[in-house]
Amino acid sequence: MSTTLWVLLVAVILIALAARRVPALQPYLEKESLAAFFLGVSSGFPYAMIGATLTTRLAQEGIDKKTVTAFTLAFLVYNLKVFWAWVVDGVHLPLLGRLGQRVSWMVLSGAAVIAAVINLALVDPSAALSATVVAAVLVGVAGATFDIVIDAYRIETLKPYQLGTGSGMSQYGWRIGSAGAGALALVVSARMGWSAAYMSCAAFALPAVFTALLLGEPSRHREPAGKKGLREVWTSIAGPFAEFFQRHGAWLVLLFILVHKIGDTLANLTFRLLFDDLGFSNDEIAIYDVGVGFWAYLIGVFIGGVAYAKMGLKRSVLLALVLMGISNLSFAALAAAGHSNLGMAGAIGFENIASGYGGVVVVAYFSALCDLRFTAAQYALISASASVVGRFATGTTAGGMIEGMGYTNFYLLTTLLALPGIVLFWWMSRTGLIDAAMGTAGGGSDGDAETPG
Repeated sequence: MSTTLWVLLVAVILIALAARRVPALQPYLEKESLAAFFLGVSSGFPYAMIGATLTTRLAQEGIDKKTVTAFTLAFLVYNLKVFWAWVVDGVHLPLLGRLGQRVSWMVLSGAAVIAAVINLALVDPSAALSATVVAAVLVGVAGATFDIVIDAYRIETLKPYQLGTGSGMSQYGWRIGSAGAGALALVVSARMGWSAAYMSCAAFALPAVFTALLLGEPSRHREPAGKKGLREVWTSIAGPFAEFFQRHGAWLVLLFILVHKIGDTLANLTFRLLFDDLGFSNDEIAIYDVGVGFWAYLIGVFIGGVAYAKMGLKRSVLLALVLMGISNLSFAALAAAGHSNLGMAGAIGFENIASGYGGVVVVAYFSALCDLRFTAAQYALISASASVVGRFATGTTAGGMIEGMGYTNFYLLTTLLALPGIVLFWWMSRTGLIDAAMGTAGGGSDGDAETPG
C-alpha cells in the first residue's frame, strides 16, 4: 500500500476516535453515515480511471490536446445513465436477486466495474487509440451503472435528518476513492507501468459491495407494486420522470441543475493538461494535486457539514455556487505564474475546499429532491443533468479553446460561466420554488421525516 493510502487510513481512524469523544461528531459514526462513506470510496475511483489518470496517461504518450480532451466524452455515458436507471429500480436479477433488489445490483455492477477497469489496463493508447476509446467508454458504462446503485442505496439508507451528514461522509469517501486510486495509479505506473496501475486500482470497487452485503437492503427502500405487463413496464420507465415534472417549478429546478456547474466541470477536466504543460512531474502531481487536494477537500467537506446545519439548505448552497465559481480564478493565476509548487498547492487547495464544501450541500439538496419510490431513476436524472453540458463542452471544444486563447483566458471564461447558476438559484430561493419541488427523500409526505435522537 502506498504512503498516501496509509495516511488516508490513519486519518479515518483518528476521525473515528475523535468522534467518540466529541458529541457533535457522533452522527458521523452512525452506521448509515459510515455506509455512505464506504459507498463513496467505490463511487469515486472509476471517475479517476477515465478522468485525471487517463488524461495523464494519454498526455505522457504524446497524444495531442484535442484528442486527450475528446476522451472526456467517455464521461457523457454518466449523463446517459438516466435512460437505464429504471432497470435498477424495476428489474429483479435471477439468482443474485435473492440478496435483495439493491444488494444484488450492487454485486453485479461492482463486478462489471472491476472487469472494465482491467480491460482498460490491457490496452495500449499509443498502439490502439480506438481500442482505448472503447475501453474508456466501457468503464464509463460500468461506472455509471455502479453509481446508479450506489446513489439509490445511499439515499434509501440515510434518514432525512442524516442527509447532510451522509452527504458529507459520501464526499469524504468519494475523495478518498478518487484521490487514493489516482495516487496509487501514479505511483505504480512510475514503477511497474500503467497496466499494473489500473489493475491495482480495481480493488476500490469492493468497499461498496461489502457494505451492501453486510447491511442488506436499505431501510427506506420502496418498491412500486406490480411490474409484470407491458403497461406496468412503461409505468416503471415513465413514472419517475412524470412524478418529478409534475412538481411546481420542476422545469426551473432542472434548468438550474443543467447550468450550475458548467464552468466548474469545464475547468476541472483540463487541470492535468495544465500541469503537464507547466512541466510538473508525476510525483509533484501526486503530492500537490492528490495530496494537498485531498486534505483541502476534507476541510471543505467539514465546513460544508457545519454550514448546512447552521445556515440551512438555501444559503449554504448559494455560497457553494459562488465559491465553486471563483475557484477557477486560482488556476488562471497559476497558468500566468508558470511552474510553481506553491502556486499549484494554493490553486488546488482553494479549488478542493470549494468543491468539498459544495459537494456536501449540493448533494444533500439533490438527494432531497428524490421520491423514494423512484430513487435510482430520479437521482440518475439529477446527477446526469448536473454535468452534461460541461462535459460535452470539454470533450468538443476545451482543447481548441485552450490552444486558441491560452490557459489564463480559458479559466477566466469558466469563472464567468458560473454566474447563470448563481443568479437562478438566488431567484428560486426568493420565490419559494426550492421548497415546492422537494421530494419525499427530503422528509416530505411519505418521507419518514424524523429528527436526530
